[in-house]
Amino acid sequence: MEKDLIILKEYCHNSNVDQSFILLLEEGGLVEFVIIEGERYIEESQLGDLEMFSRLYYDLSINVEGIDAINHLLNKVIQLRNEIMELKNRLTLYESDDSEIVEII
Repeated sequence: MEKDLIILKEYCHNSNVDQSFILLLEEGGLVEFVIIEGERYIEESQLGDLEMFSRLYYDLSINVEGIDAINHLLNKVIQLRNEIMELKNRLTLYESDDSEIVEII
């Protein structure tokens, strides 16, 4: 399975992000690089997260540790939403319409 890769230097240049910031994110475990022949690449699937992390860092002055905490909480919210949807779906299996209720005497 081939993934779409973006050269880290080009991403940083095009989005006006310091490469050192991306390296800090990588040290914190928030992004992963693919290294091919000594060149660092970012998977295209990480671009949304990188954009969010950059906005938190540059626009809101949140440090990498804060970004990690926010990312953890956002992932937890998504997990809990999925769990709620799953439980709602399971609950509908046990519910019935009022018109289908038959009283047994």
